[in-house]
Amino acid sequence: LHGRHRCLVVHPINPPYLIPAAEVVPAPWTSPETVERTRAFLVAAGHAPLVMKHELDGFIMNRLQGALLEEAFRLVADGFASVEDVDIGIRDGLALRWSFMGPFETIDLNAPGGVRDYVERYQTIYSNIFPQMLRRVDWAGEVIETVEGDRRKRLPREELGERQVWRDRRLMALAAHKKKSDQEFGR
Repeated sequence: LHGRHRCLVVHPINPPYLIPAAEVVPAPWTSPETVERTRAFLVAAGHAPLVMKHELDGFIMNRLQGALLEEAFRLVADGFASVEDVDIGIRDGLALRWSFMGPFETIDLNAPGGVRDYVERYQTIYSNIFPQMLRRVDWAGEVIETVEGDRRKRLPREELGERQVWRDRRLMALAAHKKKSDQEFGR
């Protein structure tokens, strides 16, 4: 393809009109100038580009989200937590920190000596947990009855559209809050 050095993928996060993150995914033949020009364009448009080194199935965001979803489905399928408990754990736990700092900064600040100290303290715990996480749960299997049943009790299907509007308003409010907080406290 003539001009293929100008081709790449920009993958926005849903809903793209409110989530600033967008993955920039070059092909092996994409020029560094094209990648940088795209990154700069996204920044100028108010986005937060994640520039990948090269393509990978699921890119960055779907892989991270997939890891969380795998464990969420497994916790529900195996009877360790309810759908709402998993949502609370993310919504009122991890997401509070993750709304203004990522997982690496989180662990850097969660141990007195920083990221290396965190790894030395907690890697063994995660190493012991990881083998339990290798079994896949079929999301469309029996567990979907529990997940969908719990969600429909909390939110009837006919109210999904209204709740999406609520989500968008909350995202707009959070974006405004983050912008104000960035100005007040730094980023």
